[in-house]
Amino acid sequence: MSSAANTAPLWQPDADRIAAAAVTRFQSWAAERYGAPADGGYAALHRWSVDELDTFWKAVADWFDVRFSTPYETVLADRSMPGAQWFPGATLNYAEHALRTAEGPSRADDPALLYVDETHAPTPVSWSELRRQVGSLAAELRALGVRPGDRVSGYLPNIPQATIALLATAAVGGVWTSCAPDFGARSVLDRFQQVEPVVLFAVDGYRYGGKEHDRTDTVAELRRELPTLRAVVHIPLLGTEAPEGALDWSALTSADTEPVFEQVPFEHPLWVLYSSGTTGLPKAIVQSQGGILLEHFKQIGLHCDLGPEDRFFWYTSTGWMMWNFLVSGLLTGTTVVLYDGSPGYPGTGAQWRVAELTGATLFGTSAAYVMACAKAEVHPARDYDLSRVRCVATTGSPLPPDGFRWLHDEVASDLWIASVSGGTDVCSCFAGAVPTLPVHIGELQAACLGTDLQAWDPQGKPLTNEVGELVVTNPMPSMPVHFWNDPDGSRYHDSYFDTYPGVWRHGDWITITDRGSVVIHGRSDSTLNRQGVRMGSADIYEVVERLPEIRESLVIGLEEPDGGYWMPLFVHLAEGATLDDALRNRVKQAIRTELSPRHVPDEIIEVPGVPHTLTGKRIEVPVKRLLQGTPLTKAVNPGSVDNLQLLRFYEELARSRR
Repeated sequence: MSSAANTAPLWQPDADRIAAAAVTRFQSWAAERYGAPADGGYAALHRWSVDELDTFWKAVADWFDVRFSTPYETVLADRSMPGAQWFPGATLNYAEHALRTAEGPSRADDPALLYVDETHAPTPVSWSELRRQVGSLAAELRALGVRPGDRVSGYLPNIPQATIALLATAAVGGVWTSCAPDFGARSVLDRFQQVEPVVLFAVDGYRYGGKEHDRTDTVAELRRELPTLRAVVHIPLLGTEAPEGALDWSALTSADTEPVFEQVPFEHPLWVLYSSGTTGLPKAIVQSQGGILLEHFKQIGLHCDLGPEDRFFWYTSTGWMMWNFLVSGLLTGTTVVLYDGSPGYPGTGAQWRVAELTGATLFGTSAAYVMACAKAEVHPARDYDLSRVRCVATTGSPLPPDGFRWLHDEVASDLWIASVSGGTDVCSCFAGAVPTLPVHIGELQAACLGTDLQAWDPQGKPLTNEVGELVVTNPMPSMPVHFWNDPDGSRYHDSYFDTYPGVWRHGDWITITDRGSVVIHGRSDSTLNRQGVRMGSADIYEVVERLPEIRESLVIGLEEPDGGYWMPLFVHLAEGATLDDALRNRVKQAIRTELSPRHVPDEIIEVPGVPHTLTGKRIEVPVKRLLQGTPLTKAVNPGSVDNLQLLRFYEELARSRR
């Protein structure tokens, strides 16, 4: 890759926008009080934030007025990874900070939450009402015997009750964990059985794509298979009566009770998130109250530039870390938009309609949704009033260059496009949104503050303008405190620290350019390595899926026993398209000219569909294992896949090649 410095940006913030950004004000303030560089802009601030890690995080805690009920002894007592010790001695409560806006009278009646379902009629929940319901539910959880450290689970869609249950759990010092109701019983049990919850919040069903989906049988199975449950709370989304032995949501949230916030140690568990679990049981990732509080204050308040005047909408489900991140919008006094429904109902433009109805200022979605809108010829600016949208952010997979151009052309030419990349493992971003920096096509703006992000070669040498492994060389507060049921820490260590001792290796290929921007190339464990030239699968998808005939694709590189290398490209065609020689040649020509002749696939094979994890990521490694002859039962955890039948196609293909 040549020097990046000469290409013109797609978007540049003007002087007023830079001056008004919270990160600009933070830098001036930190320069006066903490010795941060007053000049040099974001690049200088970032360098300081990783060189003076302790001072930076102390400044973040002060800037956002984090309430430590007992003071900390030092910021970072031990910086070794894994096992960094943050703010020892400090106690606090995440939920207390999330509800702080409700304390004063000035905003008590403003909406804390705006809930939208497929009827597209927003329903507000005020700050005072949110605080009241959390106070009532927290008292009831204590009455049920929930104590600090107990796990509380939710089988819930993205509805206000899920947010209230999370905050009430955090208020009592419990540990929250959730799955979306489109997860089947086996998928949920693979997750919840590991952490042994004492309370389950569950809906009777959900609505998606204009249809009602009954989940009463699934909930009954969860109750049978989770012997540690002491209480089940019924949320009648479809209007059914509470089953025998279940408590009714409205009865637990009707009291006018002032919330009591358990003051817990900084490292006290806040929630458990799960890896996709495609090749085994999902990893149960535990993050701390204090670590998430500081990381999300920084990310939402400085990087997303959100405050009390903003409305924060991200299309997500409760089974994805972006839901937890979205709820943290409450920390900065921001109104959080909760959307429960299909991303494309009643039409592909549905999410833009939600952004219009709710006055969203930051609209977050998936790169896949942006590309689906482009293919469906949706025209957001023409068909919706998006005048309040200042930023469109994308994650889930890298946003292709065509996605940047489409957003610029079809939403607004003065649009801040924030492609971000992070992980469930840290419930945050390593790189992405910076309101004061330009946006270049196909690039994430910069590494995030306090994140010592680097690209390394196999020997651990940092690279610039070259593809390397995504590593983080200093601890982040939201890194897992541990994995559940991993008493010696070996599973945690092997997940991130076995390649470069003491350095977090995330498993992505990235390029860090000479101007500090970042390009994501996809997972390094599914790298395409032909004749010594490595390429991420995301680069192939970006080129192939520009063709209107290709709905989605999947590329796999297989090392063969005879020393050969087989690289098939699987394509799911758009309706009415045919995989003939002409289309095959166009696909190959696009890869040859835009990427590399070495990465032209050996075969192009039509498939009935591309399998995904339950959070929508393409499944590459299990397909590779199937093609290598691993039986389906060993190649993939069935509960982690959106459509198991699709994987049978690849299993049959492997048999036919033997």
